[in-house]
This record gives sequence, C-alpha cells and structure tokens, in this order.
Amino acid sequence: MALFLLSSFLLLSFFLSLYRILQYSLSRSKTKPTTATVAGKTNHGFKRYPFFGSIPQYLANRDRFMEWTTGVLSSLPGNTAIFYSIGSSHCVVTANPSNVEHILKTNFHNYPKGGITIPLEDFLGRGIFNADGPQWMLQRKIASYVFNRRSLRDFVLENVRNEIQTRLVPLLKAAAETGRVLDLQDVLERFAFDNVCKVAFNVDPRCLGVDGPGKSGFMRAFQDASTIITGRVMDGFPYVWNIKKFFNVGSEKKLRESIQIVRGFVDGIIRKRLEEKSEGYEDLLSRFIGAGENSLDLLRDVAVSFILAGSDTTSSGLSWLFWQLSLHPNVVDNIRLEAEAIRARRGKRAGDMYDIDELREMNYMHAAISEALRLYPPVPTDIKACLEDDVLPDGTVIKKGWFIYYHSYAMGRMASVWGKDCEMFRPERWMENGKCRQESAFRYPVFHAGPRICLGKEMAYIQMKATVMCLIEQFKVEMLEKEKTPRYLQSLTLRMKDGLRVRVKERNV
Repeated sequence: MALFLLSSFLLLSFFLSLYRILQYSLSRSKTKPTTATVAGKTNHGFKRYPFFGSIPQYLANRDRFMEWTTGVLSSLPGNTAIFYSIGSSHCVVTANPSNVEHILKTNFHNYPKGGITIPLEDFLGRGIFNADGPQWMLQRKIASYVFNRRSLRDFVLENVRNEIQTRLVPLLKAAAETGRVLDLQDVLERFAFDNVCKVAFNVDPRCLGVDGPGKSGFMRAFQDASTIITGRVMDGFPYVWNIKKFFNVGSEKKLRESIQIVRGFVDGIIRKRLEEKSEGYEDLLSRFIGAGENSLDLLRDVAVSFILAGSDTTSSGLSWLFWQLSLHPNVVDNIRLEAEAIRARRGKRAGDMYDIDELREMNYMHAAISEALRLYPPVPTDIKACLEDDVLPDGTVIKKGWFIYYHSYAMGRMASVWGKDCEMFRPERWMENGKCRQESAFRYPVFHAGPRICLGKEMAYIQMKATVMCLIEQFKVEMLEKEKTPRYLQSLTLRMKDGLRVRVKERNV
C-alpha cells in the first residue's frame, strides 16, 4: 500500500510539474491558428503538437478560452476546427449552424452525451441534463407534460412577483437610501436561487435579504460543487482530479463535502414529500412524484439538475443584460416606452406588476434579452459524443469515439451567421413589423435545439422580463465600471468573475 501511495504521488507530481512547465513556456505567446486536414482539405485550426495534441495551446489560452476559440473558428471558412487530444479521441469544435442542426436533430441518435458526463455524475447524477437513452426519454416525457401546463407558468410568475415585492424591491430601496454599492450579480443569483428552489420543491431558502448577502449553507454548497465540477471538465489532465478524488484531498475533498450538504438537504425534502404523497403542491418535485416517480436517487438528480439550470442561467443572463443596458441607455428608454404603452392600453398604474399576457406583449424587451443572450449565452458551449463515423454538412469527418463541441458563444460572434455587426448589442436586429421574430434554434442554440431543446425557455423569459421591469421602472441602475468588460469565470455557466458592482437610485415615477 505504501509503495502504491508513493508511486501515485510521484506520478501526480510529474504530471503537475509538466503541466506547470507547459503553462509557463506558452503563457507569454498566444498561439496562432495553424493547418489541419478536414475532409481532405487544408484548413486553419488548432495547432497540433507531438504527443500532446492541441493541449499545450489550450493551456496557454485557457484563461481566455472563449475569445481564443472564437478567434480560431471565425478565421475558418466553415467555422469548424479539430482539437487534437492525447491519443486518438479528438474533438470537433464548430460554430456552423448546419453542423449544429445535424448533431442536435438530423442525426440526433448518433450524438448522445456519452462518457463526457462522467466528471459531472458525482453532482448531477443521472438527472435529465446528464442522462441518455431510456432514462432521458422518461424524464423528458414527464417534464414536457409538466412544463406545458399553464398552472406551472402561473406558479412560477406568482413566486417571482412575491420575491420581487417582498425582497428585491426592499433590498434595492435600502441600498438607494444609503448609497451602498451592490454586487448586482450576487443579488440576482440569490434572487434566482430562491425562486428556483420554490419552483423545484416549494422550499424557500431565504437567500435574498435586505441586510446584505444571505446565502444559505445549501446555496453555498451548491455553488461550490458547481464550480469544482467545472474545474474537472476544463482540466487539461483529467487524471489529476481522479487522483485527488481517490485520496480525498484539495478541491475533491471540498467537492465531496459540498455534495453531501446538497444531497442531505434535498433528500430530506424528498422523503417528507413522499410521505405526504405531494398533495396540495404545485412544484416540479411533486409533479414528478404525481407522475409515478418515487426513486429517491432519481428525484434528487432531477431536483439538482433543475436548480442548476434555473438559477445560474437566469442570473447569468440578467447580469450580462444589465451591463449591456448600462452601455445603451437608449435601449432602456425604448423598453420603458413599450411598457408605458402596455400600461396605458391595459389601464395599469405605474408600479403595478405585470401578468403573463402583458409580459408576452413586450416584444422589444424580448428582443433586448435575446440580444444579450446571443452575445453572452449562459451555457456558452456544449459537447456530444460520436457513436459512429460521420461526415458533417460542411464536409468535416468525425470518427467513432470522437467528440463534437458546439460553441454558442462563438456562434453569436460569427459574421457568417449574424453579419458584420455581429459583435454589436443591437436589439433592433430581432424586430420585424413591431414584433420580435423567432430565430432558428440552430443559428441561436442558447436554449439548445432539437429533441433536447430547453423546456423552460418561456418561463426563463417570463422571469427575466418581470425582473427587468422592476429594476428599470422603479430604479436607475448605475454601473461603477461600465466601460470595463467584465471577465468571466470558467464555470458551467458564464458568470462574471468579479461580480457587477452598481449603485441604485429610486426613480420619480
């Protein structure tokens, strides 16, 4: 045993040393795209080093991963490149809508989640976002029935409105009175976490309070687990986290502790709900139980997956939207004018909360949110496994056992997709005859596409619209560093690394 531990330690030390040497030697140079062969043609893409494939280039650019990969893909005629791994299982990276439609719809069954979900299983288990095959189909069927009911949409809006009126508005008014600087991203994360917990299993963690940060132990553990799990996925040397997990040290020890807290909290709620037979509840957990599902493990995985999807994505989208609104006050004015017209038409007073139908009428608001999500998609990338050899619509050959990585962040910045002004925030690009047009999900895969398209898309827009209207009708939100583009964290969602520092002032409505 002692010999095994010594050998493992020496092996880990060797790879960590090699990792640091590669980082140091490459960190001062941003490597340029070089040639790779795709379908018999010479194409520019990720550089390939002997033995290490494209990993050295990745290590040199991992802190600017989105910009680096976007730059590589935008330099290619087909916006597709091959990332070479150690060994024979490489990865195709694409920002080509035709390729996205092929893998997410046309040849859907050839591109499951596959083994790529292994790093996430400790946290997400076999929930709907991590499952394949019959497990996914069962959860999807139940979720489709649940999400298509008006009663759930009403339940979501009721909770959002209550959170706005009883917590968000008082917190913002208190900050306005004292001139206190707020981290708006933190506020929105706590706001979204409270909401999604109510929708997921009708429990209020009370993370958003007037007296400053109030993250519950459950929320802190949830965020820690999400961050560490992302580190596993982004690590250029996956065996490092496996070794740390085996010895239960470092980040893997913290991950295990965080997962235990999350599971203990969620399991307690599920057991109680099973005993009560979910009578009188409208939340997602009760609806899954009502559909005949009573496996503790699966119900927990479903709840954790929906919390992750419903909290981090909404708060991320709103954070980037408010930063863009601070740079474009004319967009704020247009949103307010649209809301005033709806109020006048509906006979509502200033400050009244909007119902679902009124929120749906806010076409320019819908366009502004869509435009922010185009540039800063909450889930910026997604990856699939390839079961059998295939040829993508642009001619790229992908082999059995390879992976394909579609890049939503890059797609929003492709001139071939969105025109020469693709990097500009311009909600008007979505407007046609006074309506916000629908875009192909394969050009705009912010909510995924095909059979796995996000079921909560409409509810996400409802929540975001209600929140935005609260802030811009009752308050002026001033960014402290609005000219400085926020840096992002390498997380499962596109979070701002240093938060979003603001001051708020009450409007004279």
